[in-house]
Amino acid sequence: MKHTGLRKPFALTALCAAMAVSSVSAWAVTDQEILDDAKSTDQIVTNGLGLQGQRYSTLDALNTENVSQLRPVWGFSLGGEKQRGQEAQPLIKDGVMYVTGSYSRVFAIDARTGKELWQYDARLPDGIMPCCDVINRGVALYDDLVIFGTLDAKLVALNKDTGKVVWKKTVADYKAGYSISAAPMVVKGKLITGLAGGEFGVVGMIQAFDPKNGELLWSRPTVEGHMGYVMKDGKKVDNGISGGEAGKTWPGDLWKTGGAAPWLGGYYDPDTDSLLFGTGNPSPWNSHLRPGDNLYSSSRLALDPDDGSIKWHFQSTPHDGWDYDGVNELISFDYQDGGKTIKAAGTADRNGFFYVLDRTNGKFIRGFPFVDKITWAKGLDKDGRPIYDDANRPGAPGDADKGKSVTVAPSFLGGKNWMPMAYSQDTGLFYVPSNEWAMDIWNEGVAYKKGAAYLGAGFTIHPLNEEYIGVLRAIDPKTGKEVWRYKNYAPLWGGVLATKGNLVFTGNPEGFLMAFNAKTGEKVYEFNTGSGVIGSPVTWEMDGEQYVSVLSGWGGAVPLWGGEVAKRIKDFNQGGMVWTFKLPKEQVVAKR
Repeated sequence: MKHTGLRKPFALTALCAAMAVSSVSAWAVTDQEILDDAKSTDQIVTNGLGLQGQRYSTLDALNTENVSQLRPVWGFSLGGEKQRGQEAQPLIKDGVMYVTGSYSRVFAIDARTGKELWQYDARLPDGIMPCCDVINRGVALYDDLVIFGTLDAKLVALNKDTGKVVWKKTVADYKAGYSISAAPMVVKGKLITGLAGGEFGVVGMIQAFDPKNGELLWSRPTVEGHMGYVMKDGKKVDNGISGGEAGKTWPGDLWKTGGAAPWLGGYYDPDTDSLLFGTGNPSPWNSHLRPGDNLYSSSRLALDPDDGSIKWHFQSTPHDGWDYDGVNELISFDYQDGGKTIKAAGTADRNGFFYVLDRTNGKFIRGFPFVDKITWAKGLDKDGRPIYDDANRPGAPGDADKGKSVTVAPSFLGGKNWMPMAYSQDTGLFYVPSNEWAMDIWNEGVAYKKGAAYLGAGFTIHPLNEEYIGVLRAIDPKTGKEVWRYKNYAPLWGGVLATKGNLVFTGNPEGFLMAFNAKTGEKVYEFNTGSGVIGSPVTWEMDGEQYVSVLSGWGGAVPLWGGEVAKRIKDFNQGGMVWTFKLPKEQVVAKR
């Protein structure tokens, strides 16, 4: 660890700024503030700009008419040789920004000046096994704590003023392949997180902790056959087996190393009092070893936040043989149909289909392709189950030889991967960062060994078009219609933000923060940050002015797993910067 807590010497101006935050009781992030985050404009205290994850801001001072006047006001370097991928979303509370960086680091930054207030570096062991770069996607704020997960599967709570450790909790064994890269969330006074590690044959879990001391409250495995628990008087009490019993949709003992890791974290729908999580690929990738649907892999789950019980599930890719994780965010939204309000949830799956579900019960409403080419399935049936094209499932391997290779679209990196989409309450559209690519994939023999990769497959990824891979799409979830698209030469790998100012923000690996007209798709702004943008932009109001911030720093899964695609991005520079912009007051007055 290079540094923990306050840096010395500590600048007087930074100290004053930290003191100006006032007392703990005044600063403390409450459950009500978390519930109201989607409506607040002067702070951001949740990942997703609200527990439902719509990533929509009601601010409209910055709009399509004046966005050209958006100006950078400060840049903060995450420093050192620890560059790599920067995928976090910043949080802002009382003029202080909290953001994570690669290698499990946390920074507190004066949001007005960009000056560092404190920095925390986790002591990561040499043996960590993250599948997809040393990234981290953000913190949770609660009471006077800043809480995040680490690549060696720990939760760490820091004092918001000093960065000193208040408590630290080992969640799982990193030597078995577990890690945490998602931003945790706080719901009803409980700290909720998912675990990563599906490529190592772990058992996926969603767990709740007491955010004030790190004590486990409940645990829910996401592989059928494993027992859930709640804690009472310091003891584990059985809370039912996930799926009711072992082996119903898994052969033999494969459920014991079944994967299904909820590695992206989740959101919360207060209307139904449900945690909405997605789960990852089944282990191993070789589907011929595990006939059956393999619940609850590649699925969406609704959980009771009080005890972790599963309310309903929807499996987007039963018997997954292509690594089409179902972790992508499930975003709650309402729409009108025949005068009736439909409580829906939308998700753009790695498998290339967009699903609209009834979030009260998980029933399938509609589904449609959101990418140009899908070959692994011929479509969806009336219940949303895929109609497989059996010729495009990789073949079973022989005793010594690999199985038949097939060419499939989309690639395992997905029509959409982790990068969060946004939903505009004004247009009723989802803004989906997507990619057009295919893969050659084949199966191989494999046996489980603790801490070793557990794939049983090989692959090569390649683009489907010479001119572009990435596509930012505006999609109507009521009709399946694509309203507009923006094509990008390199893959898109960053999050999206929508605002009431008719703007949609995202970034690209080429290094640009970009803004689009939400209705037409016209690009109305761009700024070169110097490195690829794979973080999630945010906007907030401070001192009567509207700000925008985003992390810049190229990395993530694409350069590690990208195959032929990696050739397109091989010359992109790594980085590690927080860029912050604002619209000056005079520009608001001049344009209104």
